[in-house]
Amino acid sequence: MVGVVVVAVLAVCAAALVYLAMAARVVKQYERGVLFRLGQVGGEVRTPGLNLIIPFVDRLQKVNMQIVTLPVPAQEGITRDNVTVRVDAVVYFRVVDAVSALVKVEDYKFAVSQMAQTSLRSIIGKSELDDLLADREKLNQGLELMIDSPAVGWGVQVDRVEIKDVSLPDTMKRSMARQAEADRERRARIINADAELQASRKLAEAAQQMAGTPTALQLRLLQTVMAVAAEKNSTLVLPIPVELLHFLERAGQPQPVQQPQQQAPQRLPDTAPQQVPETVPPGPAPHTDGGPHPG
Repeated sequence: MVGVVVVAVLAVCAAALVYLAMAARVVKQYERGVLFRLGQVGGEVRTPGLNLIIPFVDRLQKVNMQIVTLPVPAQEGITRDNVTVRVDAVVYFRVVDAVSALVKVEDYKFAVSQMAQTSLRSIIGKSELDDLLADREKLNQGLELMIDSPAVGWGVQVDRVEIKDVSLPDTMKRSMARQAEADRERRARIINADAELQASRKLAEAAQQMAGTPTALQLRLLQTVMAVAAEKNSTLVLPIPVELLHFLERAGQPQPVQQPQQQAPQRLPDTAPQQVPETVPPGPAPHTDGGPHPG
């Protein structure tokens, strides 16, 4: 009799252990459990930890609540300014409603992937090439809004969308490279011309400053000689005579004031003697009384 009771107790314990093994479900910290009882959603979402279900009646479906990184395949399209490009992106999303993610959509990951591809092709056609290359932040926000709008009904929240790369044709790359090179060359010429203008102004001011003191020009020449002589691998030849330096020294000394000299009277230029016509001396006045003339 005692043996039968012991066997019965052991059988009950074994059945209880089997039941617990079939009914126990463990939900991890980053998961949530949705219970389907006879095909219907039953009760609240199961939290992390040990959860018991009714075997052969309940089915516990686990949903990952972590952020999912979904790469979007490269999409080829034509921009608004008629340039063919290939753009790929990446979508970061997570499940916020486990029941909706399982009930309202068959495969929420595949649905988000397809929505991201169609939205990326749409954003390519609405944008210009310069916007894709320089204003990606604005395009990322627009792409995120386009994907997040239908995903809200699926219990999915899109956290961020990033455009990874924009592939251009080789001809377009060469054209852009030539444009950038020409623009940089233009800026380099403008900067060089501006530098020449400033240098010419400074040189003009220096020349005016040295014009009053010729010795400064000599000192500047010696400084230039010292600067060139500092390079040991160069030979300096100055074809300047020493007399020129002495002349510069004398030019820097003050000149004595000279007394004004008396000017000699100007001499008229010699001219040829002029011939004076001969004049007849006047004779005695004639008599008017009719007498004889004196001899």
